[in-house]
Amino acid sequence: MPMDWIWGLVGGLMIGSAAAFYLLVNGRVMGASGIVGGLVDRTGWSTWTERLTFVAGLALVPAVLKPFFEAPVSTNITDNVPAIVLAGLLVGVGTRMANGCTSGHGVCGISRFSLRGIAATIFYLFAGGLAVIVFRHLFGSI
Repeated sequence: MPMDWIWGLVGGLMIGSAAAFYLLVNGRVMGASGIVGGLVDRTGWSTWTERLTFVAGLALVPAVLKPFFEAPVSTNITDNVPAIVLAGLLVGVGTRMANGCTSGHGVCGISRFSLRGIAATIFYLFAGGLAVIVFRHLFGSI
């Protein structure tokens, strides 16, 4: 089995375990956009320490683990900065429109058999595929 698949499996198990732990401990779904959104618009300010700890973990854990793992030889990210900024903005707008992101709908929603989560994930995958077709083949930017 290729190592990429094994690392993908390990990462998926870690994300799934973290989502299950978060749900069991807090009784809430581990949706990253909802956690960050609650900090930004202050709707989740009553749990700001928990939310800030979660966001800090997203940034700090890879930095702490980096010395122990070999960096990939290359990535497939573009060096087109405007495309990266536009993509980030579109992801942010999309998660607000969908009331959640792939961690909330895809990981937690599907595992709880949520029809809304399943439908949202199907649309995410479709929109991602469409974006690749448009940006790669029409604009040549990725």
